[in-house]
Amino acid sequence: MPHALLVDDHAETLDALAQLVRDEGFSVSTAPTIDRAKAELAKRTPDVVLVDLQLPDGSGMSLLDAVSGIAAPAVVLVTGHASVDTAIEALRRGVTDSLTKPLDITRLREILGDIAKTSQLPEEIDALKSRVQETGRFGAIIGRSEPMLRMCDLIARIAPSSASVLIAGESGSGKDVVARTIHDLSRRRLGPYLPVNCGAISPTLMESELFGHERGAFTGADRRHKGYFERATRGTLFLDEITEMPIELQVKLLRVLETGTFVRVGGEEPISVDVRILAATNRHVSLAVEQGKLREDLYYRLKVFQLALPPLRERPDDVPLLAQAFLHELEASEGDRKSISAEALRVLQGYRWPGNVRELRNVIHSAYILAGSVVDVDSLPRELSTTPFDGLPTDNGDVLLVRVGTPIEDMERRLILATLKQQAGNKTRAAELLGISLKTLYNRLNAYHEASADAAVVRHEPSDA
Repeated sequence: MPHALLVDDHAETLDALAQLVRDEGFSVSTAPTIDRAKAELAKRTPDVVLVDLQLPDGSGMSLLDAVSGIAAPAVVLVTGHASVDTAIEALRRGVTDSLTKPLDITRLREILGDIAKTSQLPEEIDALKSRVQETGRFGAIIGRSEPMLRMCDLIARIAPSSASVLIAGESGSGKDVVARTIHDLSRRRLGPYLPVNCGAISPTLMESELFGHERGAFTGADRRHKGYFERATRGTLFLDEITEMPIELQVKLLRVLETGTFVRVGGEEPISVDVRILAATNRHVSLAVEQGKLREDLYYRLKVFQLALPPLRERPDDVPLLAQAFLHELEASEGDRKSISAEALRVLQGYRWPGNVRELRNVIHSAYILAGSVVDVDSLPRELSTTPFDGLPTDNGDVLLVRVGTPIEDMERRLILATLKQQAGNKTRAAELLGISLKTLYNRLNAYHEASADAAVVRHEPSDA
């Protein structure tokens, strides 16, 4: 039987809440103060803690430090004085959900039902983390290089909450796989997971696709249509390539995130929605904001947590593991068992992979079709073995070598960093040589730091709020 700890200094409220939670199949312990709650936590780790924000001996938020960690219980914050700032801080601190007094009983029962069904989630995540070095897998994610181990650790901490997450990474680096893994390891995994590519929907149709429309809202609207937000209720909505969403729709998305309500196109009544938002972009986020591709206020609202997914060239140790995994997938679907030679793996590991994991998957698929029983170098595209790759880009004196096909953003990054190095770190002189303002140079450097694997840091402490 799942167990709940209820923390509230109002005796009548505590009694009524305890009875409701028992009716939902939980055993219950109660506490009127933070100190008493800590004593109860020492006796038994609950599956969920419902804690009032204002308690006699401090803020209920202070109890979060006592329930941190991968095996931590779900935390539902109850407050009589709701605000956007409070909600965002609570999510940053790892709160699963928040409710406003007087309590929405239907919503509370939904939360308790989801927690009861996923009560083994902390143990499952802990088991995945303990085996990732051995198996090279963390849910749908494949990799055991240092950058990916750090990424998996962050996802383990992020996934169980309901907080929005902004995933930044190059095209083909696996942002969709990360998003799916976050959903699968969340308490919403029993609900729907709907991925939406914002760049693949016509701007004129996007509002209707996201928020739905009423019959007669526009020419051709012959029936009511439920948008992605309604269809994803109590689940996860993944907005891929968020910077391709028109600015006017970003305003409406921000309103949904702040109020939890929206209005269908052609409608009048607000509709409440309970959806977790995961968003992704292949742009440097700070540059997207600077260029007007992403509203700054939406950016700050989305990045309750932010992940920077490393490109494949920064984790070459994962290439053989990924290649073998893709080969096994093809064997399962096609029926022919094939192996891959050590020399082919060496060539694959030495390539730069501008298309990242997606390009590697396509190369393995092509090689599988062309090869006999063994995928060898002859089965691989010729450019893989003729294009040397010596690790991260470097400059040589006054000359910067750029391979044909290098992404423009990557080329710009190399040029800026090489110029800065040549000028011994003198940013003013480097900006003059590059023909950009000093402010723009600082923005670029901040973006590069943010996008690096070493900067893939989850902001979860109050000081980062």
